[in-house]
Amino acid sequence: MLRIGLRYSENGSYSRALVAENFHRFLSTNTGRKLQDKVALITGAASGIGKATATQFINNGAKVIIADIQQQSGQETAKELGPNATFITCDVSKELDISRAVDFAISEHNQLDIMYNNAGILCSNPPSIVDLDLALFDKDMSTNVHGAMAGMKHAARVMIPRGSGSILCTASVSGVMGGMGTHSYSVSKFALIGMVKSLASELCKYGIRVNCISPFIIPTPIAMKHMSEIYRHLDAHKVVEIVNNLGVLKGAICEANDIANAALYLASDDAKYVSGHNLIVDGGFTSFKNLDYPEPDQVQ
Repeated sequence: MLRIGLRYSENGSYSRALVAENFHRFLSTNTGRKLQDKVALITGAASGIGKATATQFINNGAKVIIADIQQQSGQETAKELGPNATFITCDVSKELDISRAVDFAISEHNQLDIMYNNAGILCSNPPSIVDLDLALFDKDMSTNVHGAMAGMKHAARVMIPRGSGSILCTASVSGVMGGMGTHSYSVSKFALIGMVKSLASELCKYGIRVNCISPFIIPTPIAMKHMSEIYRHLDAHKVVEIVNNLGVLKGAICEANDIANAALYLASDDAKYVSGHNLIVDGGFTSFKNLDYPEPDQVQ
């Protein structure tokens, strides 16, 4: 017998609203349709983590707006993902583009339930602080920080009146530990994690949850472009192998679908009481360091 936690009302009958609420929750958590009838806007969704997440969201019942600066790739991705995906050109470093993307979601679907600020860049800045190109630093910050803040601002603008919503950001392990990326990229991701906590403190009173995901390095187009500049003499297959060998969890590698699964969890009712959280998906890499003691027989 199906039991979904129904209760009698004072007159001895079941509350229709309560029945509907419980049944919807049962469906969303037990049939693989965790985002049924939800509307999501994902920036940087033409490829990589964004595309994997758009696919996962649609497979779980959501309608997804793909917002990306890559017009051709974005249109192709929307076509590939089917009728529940639409594309809008969006440069997240321009607040007006973000505002238009949010307004587009409202005009198309009359709601916005999930805002995933995923778009990001990685400028090839010199590794030493004394050689830092501040113009490139500003470019990283403009997309990774300013773009995410604009996304949060305009998502909140339409979510506050509804009293609900889930805002997500793609941070990075580079924002958890120093030395994991260029100074510009790392600083931008540290800022993003702090931004999530700051906004969660305000938006909680409106029923809006704010979280981020910090992935380990994945051979996405943005990462491959950066790594290929370092290993110019190697082919793409070898560079992917180098990236995949950086992890510490034996028998597994970090893939875009792992981040999509994390985003699905945080966006769904499975995480209804999770806010202000940075979900680190790194196989334990940032959790520990091992002391490389010499073997006893190697020490005289």
